[in-house]
Amino acid sequence: MARIAIVDDAKFMRLVLRRILTEAGHEIVAEGETGLDAVEIWAKERPDCMTLDIVMPKQNGIEAVKQIMSFDPNARIVMVTALGQEAFVLDAIKSGAREFIIKPFRNEEIVKAIEKTVSS
Repeated sequence: MARIAIVDDAKFMRLVLRRILTEAGHEIVAEGETGLDAVEIWAKERPDCMTLDIVMPKQNGIEAVKQIMSFDPNARIVMVTALGQEAFVLDAIKSGAREFIIKPFRNEEIVKAIEKTVSS
């Protein structure tokens, strides 16, 4: 079981991820809607892993990854982003994200990505 934080500006996506990950036996320790939330959550909770959207208000996911990695280079982050945003994925990986999932995804894809990231 991993302690996971979910950050996505779409409430529906947070609910979907929460359901999938809790059914897989993981604990959701926090949720957020912006990149700023992601940075605050990582600093406070230090989860085992975070799912992070790229396109969000106030601060995007790539900037959040960079900020998180600046104070915790061992952070484990899985980017979850919409189809058509693949150009951002390379930036996210360069910035320190470990995995990425393209929406829409199958349940087993997200579980596999989380488990691979947590065990790395």
